[in-house]
Order: sequence, then C-alpha cells, then structure tokens
Amino acid sequence: MFGIEYLKAPPTTYVLHFKAGRVKREGPGLAFWYFRPSSTVVTVPVASSDVPFVFHEITKDFQELTVQGQLTYRVFDPKRLASLLDFSIDAAGKYRSEDPMKLEERLVHASQVLAAGVIGRLTLREALGSAEQLVAEMTRGLRETEAVAMLGVEPLALSILSIRPTPETSRALEAEARERLQREADESIYARRNAAVEQERIIKESELNTELAVEAKKREIRERKMEADIAVEEQRAALIAKQVENAKQDADSRAYALQAQLAPLEKADWKTLMAVAPSGGDPRMMIALAFRELAENAAKIGELNMSPDLLGKLLQK
Repeated sequence: MFGIEYLKAPPTTYVLHFKAGRVKREGPGLAFWYFRPSSTVVTVPVASSDVPFVFHEITKDFQELTVQGQLTYRVFDPKRLASLLDFSIDAAGKYRSEDPMKLEERLVHASQVLAAGVIGRLTLREALGSAEQLVAEMTRGLRETEAVAMLGVEPLALSILSIRPTPETSRALEAEARERLQREADESIYARRNAAVEQERIIKESELNTELAVEAKKREIRERKMEADIAVEEQRAALIAKQVENAKQDADSRAYALQAQLAPLEKADWKTLMAVAPSGGDPRMMIALAFRELAENAAKIGELNMSPDLLGKLLQK
C-alpha cells in the first residue's frame, strides 16, 4: 500500500537492501519494511544447490561419450555475486532478470571445459573407467578456476553418474566383451582339460616309475640271488676240486704203497706165491694146481685115471 512493502527472507537467503545507491541493510533471513519506489532489494540464495549436467565429449581416439553427473555448490560471498549478476526482485518477489539462471550455466560450462580437457587425453576404453579421475580433476579445477572464484561460489561436491558411449559403439563393445568372455571361458575349459591331461600324465608317469622301481628291485633281487648261487657253485666247484685232488692224492698214495708192497714179488714165480699164500695149504687148492700142472704136461703124460672116490673127496667141503 502506497509503495510500502514488507519482506521476510528465509535464513538461507542473503538480503541486500539498497537505497539511494547505498546498502541500507544486509544479512541472511532479514525481515523489514521498505519503500519500494526508492529501494532495490537483492536476494541471493546461500543454501547448497544441485546442478545436473550432461556433456557430449570426444575422446583421444575420436569416440563420442556422454557424461552425466551432478554438481553441488553454495554461494560463500553473496555480495560479490550480487555485484556481477542481477539478483534483484520485484514487488512479487520474482527476479527481474535471468541472471540467476546464468550462474548455473556458467558453472556447467566451467565443468564441461574441465571434463573435455580430461576426456580428451584418454582413449575410449580409458575414459569409460575414468569416473574417479574425472571427479578428482574436475573438483580440483573448479576450486582453482578464477572464473568460479570471481562469482563467490564454492563447489562442494561433484559426482559422475554415468559415462556412456554412443549406442553403436556400446553394441560393438558389448559384442567384443562377449567374445572376450567367450574366449576366456574357452580358455578356462582348455586349461581345465590340459590340467586333467597333465594330472593323468603325472599319474601315468608315477605308475610307470613305480613299475620301473619294482622291476629294478626284482632285477636287483635276481642279481643278488644269482650272485649267491654263483658263489655257492664256486664254493661247490672248489669243494669238488678239493675232493678230487684229495682222492687223487689218496689213490696215488695207495698205489705207491701197493707198488712198494708188490715190488719184491714182481720176479717171484706165481707158483711160489700160491704156495706161500694164506690159502696155499688148502688140499683142494693143491690138487687144483696139480691138475693144472697135469694139463700143461698132458703131452708128456700118456694116460691118467682118476677114481670116483678121489673126485668125491675133492668135491667134498
């Protein structure tokens, strides 16, 4: 009424009341009456705000990417911001210009420039996994950029929600990834088969080594047995040779003794020997010798008669 207005701002809004070109009152959350024709009221939000963004950037290998994220900021110097952009309001509490919207646009543009600088150094594959690197470098760049500092704005947080290639590139990457996974699966199958074959080979080698060890042990046992048999045979041969030698020596000694005993009788007449023999006195022996003599001298004897009585006596024991 009559140009007098009442303003009540929330604590998250910094108010500047200008009158006659000078700041009459300022501060967050003010409530006051003012004369509208001679006053200019500026309200700058100092609460944290979220600005979503979507960038289309080109990688080092000339592939297009879409970067989607969100920037959180707050105004820490509202007077500086009010000196650069028009945040004045009308009687209805609406901004008189579109400058408040330009703040977010400038922040998004600054973020896009930093994102383009980071992604332009990376290949497509590197860029797809560079979310953390992108957040770190963009956050540091926003805090160090003079254009952002001149606005009196402080970036609080920045998050990258997604980094996506074009649909065609995405399908190509998906196909390549599927092929790679299939190859890895095939390699795993081959590796498992090779491992099974290798294990079977090791088992076969172990079995063969065991058989060889058993055969070697058997051969060693046979060789030792043969050596023992050879030793026994050698000892037996030595024993037989010794026995033969002893028998030969014994025979030689008996032959020598017998020869020594018979040597005196070599020139003696056998008749004499028969006479001196232990059985030489046997009448029958003597009669037999007599008949022998008779037989030898049969030519000289004409006729010999023997009575039955004589033969009977000779045949008697």
